Amino acid sequence: MLFDLDDTLFAHRAAVADGILLHLDRIGGASATGDRSASTALWDALEEKHYHSYLTNDLDFAGQRRARAQDFAASFDIALTDNQADVWFDQYFESYRASWRLHDDALPCFDALAEQIPGVRFGLITNGDPVFQGDKIRRVGLADRFDHVIASGALGVTKPDARIFEHACALFGVPVSEAVYVGDRLRTDALGAAAAGLTGVWLDRAVASAAPLAPADRIDASRLRILRIETLTELTSALSGQAVEWLPA
Repeated sequence: MLFDLDDTLFAHRAAVADGILLHLDRIGGASATGDRSASTALWDALEEKHYHSYLTNDLDFAGQRRARAQDFAASFDIALTDNQADVWFDQYFESYRASWRLHDDALPCFDALAEQIPGVRFGLITNGDPVFQGDKIRRVGLADRFDHVIASGALGVTKPDARIFEHACALFGVPVSEAVYVGDRLRTDALGAAAAGLTGVWLDRAVASAAPLAPADRIDASRLRILRIETLTELTSALSGQAVEWLPA
């Protein structure tokens, strides 16, 4: 059983929202007194934009953080030098880190799977820096849950590339057909895993389903027989055939 980390087990999006608001309260000024919903939405969008640039090697890990801080400050007509942006992000990160937590259904999911599937082994595949992601895993108490943790920053290949899923299965010594991968992003996680030969499970939490799916994603989800669940509580039922495969509406 292989899992994604952010927004699958780890409540990343909630920590980002809490962290940026706490940071703005601490620094004060125009950014703290503005529209808080707009601020969290902007910060979320900037993370999507610049973290993708890191994954495609257009920016290094520090560079994407710096770009996020500079673009956010620029929306308030504040220009940050590279050094100022680094300090700004480091201060934000302390607030974000203080907000780290698991989704409530994460640990019960592991326990339910262990009871249902004797001898089951758990692994993690995450797109990100191995040191940064490793710190999260330890801080939220997941370190002892996984036999193997695969971070794209160490491997040099990111999801949905089939090679990262194949590498994980090789570490466990199992064919891809005997592995299951669960993640909150349909294309990056579930479709990527299924295309590599694993059973792909899309964890469609409320935030993920807010945007309409692209027609191509609907077609691929049906063709690759993706399982769709809304919470990790449903995973054991889905794997035992009690849930229907996700099909396009």
